[in-house]
Amino acid sequence: RDGTNLGYDLPLTRAVADRIPIPVIASGGAGELAHLAEAIEEGGADAALVASILHYGHHTIAEAKRAMAEAGIPVRQVPSA
Repeated sequence: RDGTNLGYDLPLTRAVADRIPIPVIASGGAGELAHLAEAIEEGGADAALVASILHYGHHTIAEAKRAMAEAGIPVRQVPSA
């Protein structure tokens, strides 16, 4: 799903997260900020990797962190400039 912007493969992410004792990072497919929280909440991932939505200027790191925090997911804060 990498590059599709349709969201992470949540069933696959959940299957892996449920079966291994190490942290899982969801990767490939994030197209909107809601996908990040879905990876954690529905996919059971410990973190979510993003690229295109940041590289192409659709969103900023601060926006991504804010969306995660608003979903109740702990994130490190971005220092004020």
